[in-house]
Amino acid sequence: MLEKLINGINNVLMIDVFFVIFCFVWFLVGLAGRQLGIPLGFDVWYSLWPKVIQPAIGLVMAGSILTGIISQIRKRMPSSQE
Repeated sequence: MLEKLINGINNVLMIDVFFVIFCFVWFLVGLAGRQLGIPLGFDVWYSLWPKVIQPAIGLVMAGSILTGIISQIRKRMPSSQE
């Protein structure tokens, strides 16, 4: 049961990390386009920042902390296979 939970958390975090990386690349491209006077979606990115991108970054941070805590707890628990 715990393994399924950990695998599920890791899968969600992996997808979320790729989404955050995509948003960062989108930000860089949009910012470069804005500097060059080409509309490449910076305004759309900026409108999504507080509603979508910030929570995604928070989810990555919270999930990483949760995974670290679970791994430390598992290290300190006696193994049932011994």
